[in-house]
Amino acid sequence: MAKLRIDNVLLRFGPKGDGGVTALEDISLDVEEGELSVIVGPSGCGKTSLLRLVAGLVQPTAGTIRLDGKLVTKPGKDRGMVFQSYTLFPWLTVQANVEFGPRIANMPARERREIARHFIQEVGLAGFERAYPKQLSGGMMQRVALARALANDPEILLMDEPFGALDSQTRSLMQELLLSIWEHSKKTVLFITHDIDEAIFLGDRVYVMTARPGRIKEGFEIGIPRPRSVEVLTSPEFMEMKRRVMRLIHEEAIKALPEGVDTAS
Repeated sequence: MAKLRIDNVLLRFGPKGDGGVTALEDISLDVEEGELSVIVGPSGCGKTSLLRLVAGLVQPTAGTIRLDGKLVTKPGKDRGMVFQSYTLFPWLTVQANVEFGPRIANMPARERREIARHFIQEVGLAGFERAYPKQLSGGMMQRVALARALANDPEILLMDEPFGALDSQTRSLMQELLLSIWEHSKKTVLFITHDIDEAIFLGDRVYVMTARPGRIKEGFEIGIPRPRSVEVLTSPEFMEMKRRVMRLIHEEAIKALPEGVDTAS
């Protein structure tokens, strides 16, 4: 059985018929144990809505989502989320932010401190335990957000364009950091991005979504060997995969344009 199974999911907002909006339609995909799966697609295709469904923040209109065979009906500690915005508690230190989940779970103080220190070191922020979010750069805050999610030891990590607000150099470093952590933890990850290079660089498998209503247009394995470094971004295998994904997304982006727009001009 797949770690995560999304089966024939429909998400509609508002009433049926002309008054409602169908955001997602007939979405089915599996994420295997320890797999890093990435979803890409044109703007407005419902990528974030799909992740919110898996998180249990929204309920599907039809279809089912199961994690480890259990029906997802609400948020749970078995799912850790990292958003594009940093979502840190500004009044808490780095250490306290990372300890927050274990503290809510009534973990003994000594144990949660050790876990927090471990993941703070894992994301390269040793020495910043007593710093507050306002004292950190954007990349550093996102490292804290990642450490906080990992400290809860979730069954799956859900990442919604987590590096989208970062500059290109910091973004590249965060991608490498995520791969480094994932390669020795083998945590199951479902990652949302609009960046094609990021999707191919990170993913074991990439799913391309259609324009709204969002469906899975195509899903395929990324056959580029691991471990991966930034040098792979210029390899023939990477460029061929990029052309394939770009073509699929371009087809859907054109469909999403208003009628009468001339894409050739």
